[in-house]
Amino acid sequence: MKLAGLTVAYWAVLVAALLPIVCAGLAKWGMFSKPRRAGGFDNNNPRAWLANQQNWRARANAAQANSFEALPFFIGAVIIAHQLGAYQTRLDVLAFLFVVLRLLYIMMYVADMATARTLAWVLALAVNIAILFA
Repeated sequence: MKLAGLTVAYWAVLVAALLPIVCAGLAKWGMFSKPRRAGGFDNNNPRAWLANQQNWRARANAAQANSFEALPFFIGAVIIAHQLGAYQTRLDVLAFLFVVLRLLYIMMYVADMATARTLAWVLALAVNIAILFA
């Protein structure tokens, strides 16, 4: 299936590429209007500010890093599957499932549901491997 010339799997790559940005935005949520001296977001030194966060903000930042880490394998698997002529519907479903699992992973990470988060991570990795061999 194609939408605007791209397969669902390629659209899933775009969504997956945006997930780290969503995580960073979540970590910064509500802190833009707060003054820096009062702990508000520091756009002059955003990485240091994020590194000093605690609780759910720190977990959202960690989910951002993990989302970046998962991205190259997913992109590569989708491209390789396309190049090798994978059955498109299967590829699209698997890529969609990967994105859903990564969204669940992020939500569970921020909510501090460590065991469920690990399960979502493992399932997403398994789906990614399935995409590679689709």
